[in-house]
Amino acid sequence: MAFQLDAMSTLFLTVLCLLLGIYLKKRINFFDKFCIPAPVVGGFLVSILIWILRSADIATFQFDTSLQSFLMVAFFTTVGIDGSFRVLKSGGKLLFVYLGICWFLALFQNTFGAGLAMAFGVDPVMGVMAGAVSLTGGHGGAAAFGTMAEELGHQSMLVAAIASATFGLIAGSLLGGPVASFLIKRHNVKIEAAGSGENLPGAPETLSKAVKEIDVNGFLRMLAVILGIMVVGRWASAEFTAMTGFSLPSYVGAMLIAIIVRNVNDYFTVVKIHQKSIDLVSGVSLGLFLTMAMMSLKIWELSEVALPLLSILVLQTIAILAFTIFIVFRLLGKNYDAAVMCAGLMGHGLGATPNAMANMTSVCEKYKMVSTRALMIVPISGAVLIDLVSIPYHTWLINYFS
Repeated sequence: MAFQLDAMSTLFLTVLCLLLGIYLKKRINFFDKFCIPAPVVGGFLVSILIWILRSADIATFQFDTSLQSFLMVAFFTTVGIDGSFRVLKSGGKLLFVYLGICWFLALFQNTFGAGLAMAFGVDPVMGVMAGAVSLTGGHGGAAAFGTMAEELGHQSMLVAAIASATFGLIAGSLLGGPVASFLIKRHNVKIEAAGSGENLPGAPETLSKAVKEIDVNGFLRMLAVILGIMVVGRWASAEFTAMTGFSLPSYVGAMLIAIIVRNVNDYFTVVKIHQKSIDLVSGVSLGLFLTMAMMSLKIWELSEVALPLLSILVLQTIAILAFTIFIVFRLLGKNYDAAVMCAGLMGHGLGATPNAMANMTSVCEKYKMVSTRALMIVPISGAVLIDLVSIPYHTWLINYFS
């Protein structure tokens, strides 16, 4: 049987999966203890079920995920609205330290992957596909550079890249929270964050209170601001790409426009920011986006790739784990902010920036403390500034081995 779900049906199933994840996280101590995000719990379980049904030739599912991009842009717009310059300034040296870590990771993953591929006796470009191209680049980078590699004569690189991105998405989601929790317990970290003194807005403990404080008019005003920024951000991203040839994702453009709008508004106070409404949009959009991404994973792609590729991916995962636990945590200050940022690094260092945000949000929910620095520094570095080094290196390395 073949099931093809339209956008509305896909959204309905996404909501059910997210509710399932929230329920299971509350009921099963393992998920809460290791800070596994609820969207990962619900969405991944469904993707496993779909894999089993497909493998048994019982049923196949095809989702219309057209709303996924909209939800992602909405979430990063809310991140940008929270980005006042005084918060970024409070990041100070930490921002540049984390950015340096991201740049190093992008260079290391490609070089390490190519080296492993040559050691296994396979095309070194496959190692690049299992490096920063797909791990820090996500499915977007995998699709772009996998196609480029095939055009240069390297066979099956697109499948390898997509499979690597899928592997990274799963690994990054599952490991981020546990790594942060381990670091906090191992080093007896004090639960406090610079510039943050409140519980996480939108967390289960505060969500009902937040909803009571939201009125329809206030929420609609904030929704209009968010949607307006999304429209301008999409236009700005398209114009930037057309002018420079450098691909700027629409969610990045929206986030940057939102930062500008927030800081101009802080100075002139054109619109009163209703934080509870922003938090509600943020929590719902992130939860739905990540759940939709997880439940639509084609896990069978991992079982169809060669053993050398899987070996490279496992070794890449071990490498970033060791790097994060033994080096990054210390470089970032060995405090609560550092632990949350380590969860974020595992998310976008293996998967994608939304995974990083979900990992950090999950950690903040567990410890009832927002790390404002982490929530601002990680997406800006991991989604935008990292590409200044990674994309030129991807291009050079693929051409070098061609």
